Amino acid sequence: MMMDQANPHLKDYRREARASLRDIAPAAIAAIPIGLLFGAVAAAKGMSPAEVALMSGLVFAGGAQFAAIEAWVNPAPVAALAFATFLINVRHVLMGASLSPKTTMTRPQEFLSYFFMTDETWALSERRALDRPVTGAYWMAMGVVLWANWLVSTTLGAILGSFLGDPEKLGADFAFTALFIGLIAGFGRSRVTLVTVAVSAAVAALVHHFVGAPWHVASGAIAGIAAAYLSAPREAHA
Repeated sequence: MMMDQANPHLKDYRREARASLRDIAPAAIAAIPIGLLFGAVAAAKGMSPAEVALMSGLVFAGGAQFAAIEAWVNPAPVAALAFATFLINVRHVLMGASLSPKTTMTRPQEFLSYFFMTDETWALSERRALDRPVTGAYWMAMGVVLWANWLVSTTLGAILGSFLGDPEKLGADFAFTALFIGLIAGFGRSRVTLVTVAVSAAVAALVHHFVGAPWHVASGAIAGIAAAYLSAPREAHA
């Protein structure tokens, strides 16, 4: 109590961190079976648990890691893997540009903290920004927890390997899909939201069918941004 009185900001930091942990808990739980699955697949490709841990700790991008591991051969096609990863993660540029004006972090803090950006942390932060600015305490608590959760679950999956069986038989592969449906529902049902989601999903599905991965990720993201801009009220563009 005395410490809180001596530092009036400490109470705010703790409140923001608690709110962050409460919001990220469903995403962290949903990430566990996906992390186990990735670790098992990576181990089957010949990666050691230490290599899986290093990849998850430094890359921290589930979609990009799955894409890389699916194309993994020996020797690894480094240029092709780097290009595929770039296409999948280029959406983070748009996500960061969207979120940046809504945070209380300084620019250097943003550059450092956005290492922890994922679809989940971005969506939850955007939803929180509807009511209040996103603080550094809120963002970092989410990011660090999700990062540590992903690191542990993927490494554990690599250790357990074939003992896990096929998580898809239990529906584990649908965990993230269900989570994203919940995140989208949390934004409400405004015309802009519905148009953005519909256009992004339609373009991503068409590109995936006619062109293939990983082009559908970037295409869907760009189409969604364009749809949101065009469907927003005119005064929002001023």
